[in-house]
Amino acid sequence: MKRTLISDLRKSIGKTVKINGWVEAVRDQKTMQFIIVRDHTGLVQVALERSKQNGQLNEMVASLNVESAVEIFGEVVEDARVNLGGIEIRLAGLEVKAAAPEEFPIDISGKTQTGLDKRLDWRFLDLRRPEALLVFKVQTTAEMAMREYWVSQGFIEIHSPKFMGSASETGAELFEVKYFDRTAYLAQSPQFYKQMAMAAGFDRVFEIGPVFRANPSFTARHDTEFTSVDVEMSWIASHEDVMQFEESWLQHVIRTVRDKHGEDILRTYGVELKVPELPFPRVTMKEARNMLGKLGLALPNKGDLDREAELALANHVMRETNHEFMFLTDYPATVRPFYHMRYEDAPSITKSFDLFWKGLEVTTGSQREHRYDVLVRQAEEKGIDLGSIQYYLDFFRYGCPPHGGYGFGLTRMLTVMLGLGNVREVTFVPRDPSRLFP
Repeated sequence: MKRTLISDLRKSIGKTVKINGWVEAVRDQKTMQFIIVRDHTGLVQVALERSKQNGQLNEMVASLNVESAVEIFGEVVEDARVNLGGIEIRLAGLEVKAAAPEEFPIDISGKTQTGLDKRLDWRFLDLRRPEALLVFKVQTTAEMAMREYWVSQGFIEIHSPKFMGSASETGAELFEVKYFDRTAYLAQSPQFYKQMAMAAGFDRVFEIGPVFRANPSFTARHDTEFTSVDVEMSWIASHEDVMQFEESWLQHVIRTVRDKHGEDILRTYGVELKVPELPFPRVTMKEARNMLGKLGLALPNKGDLDREAELALANHVMRETNHEFMFLTDYPATVRPFYHMRYEDAPSITKSFDLFWKGLEVTTGSQREHRYDVLVRQAEEKGIDLGSIQYYLDFFRYGCPPHGGYGFGLTRMLTVMLGLGNVREVTFVPRDPSRLFP
């Protein structure tokens, strides 16, 4: 007999079905026994009358431990008294595929709180929680919507190498790897290869893939391996073109997630997902300095924002505009990579931006410098060994179009979208400076 998913049981009222799942709960009463069974689509009540005829089944049900993996056979019946969808299964057959022990290392029922670190030690059990499963249903829908929009706009998907011969971002955050008889590095981003695609004439590309940062931080916003969502597009006039594309893309993604999962997100996490209006507010770093001054805060001397300033500025813009998103633009060249294009009339300022959602940075982007001689000069200014990136510089020697793009943090998006406090909550198996298992 073919398996029936719990979400499809209403289509089989009056029929005998087979379901597979985990025992959520057992209620062993004087005259009746009930099993609540869970699969990835929902819950169903399974009922069995206590009788001499059902003696063997009664004993099996009475001995069941929660979280045992079971196969259930029975007739689907309608019963308005049943809270779980007004239907139940009348048990006719039960097979325990794998019995669970009585004691578990963590409580996945939610009746008692277990710390995040302990839950991550037993991640496979932690992920059995329906609210954890919802994270990855939302992630699947979001990625599908991303690709749907990209393809509709003429983008091509690429998969860049994760072994590199030199740094693609800062050399301070590199993981070294033995690569046969030499040293390689795990890719910090696909940046160089996205730009190679521009030089190759691909015009518009995207990639969703892992990146690696040897960042010793234990904050709720950082991990050492994460999924980066990357976009690069040719023939742009400025970074404004990139921002306009990203905000339209994000609007489509959030609308798609809201339409499919909005009610579940609100019920599970208490977050009402709002589709943002266009355009998103834009604040230059010069304007940010003035705003923060009025709020009694000052930008650090290095010209970038610290966490306190980011939150204060984002909250201020949200109050003023009633908008959850904010583009912060025109960062000083001193705090941006060498490949960010600078203003001709203000060479100390880059044509760059970060995107904040409810105060959390989710994107970094810019127009890139596509002129070989300018790019070389900017790399030299940053003290970069040109020999280590000559393969990259060569991309721009044979005619490369003006282009720009952004890198978007998938886990940061999910963290904000679901109102959670830590990127580890929305990462399938997180990695941080102290965690290599499971």
